[in-house]
Amino acid sequence: MESGPENAAHQGERMYEVTVEDSFAAGHYLRDYKGKCENPHGHNYKVRVTLAGAALDKAGLLLDFKDLKEVMKHVIDRLDHQMLNDIEPFIRLTPRRKIWQNIFTTKRMAA
Repeated sequence: MESGPENAAHQGERMYEVTVEDSFAAGHYLRDYKGKCENPHGHNYKVRVTLAGAALDKAGLLLDFKDLKEVMKHVIDRLDHQMLNDIEPFIRLTPRRKIWQNIFTTKRMAA
């Protein structure tokens, strides 16, 4: 979905966004924890990727969302129905919300 001018990197500059969403299911367990969550268990995860920019192409798109979905598909396919504790960086880090945010969240940068 295309939208704008919702956010501006510079005052008066028009910004456009394209967002894609997907989901996956994966298992994990907590290390160094005593309780139910030390045992393998699963979750359903939602992933939302938003790209922002100031310029549209000749077709009036920031980026064709199907191209962004194709890139995201490779990440989703790598994680879907896997034991996260067996995948980098979770081999050494316990999968939990703050780590996910650090891995997948980027700050908007002005062009």
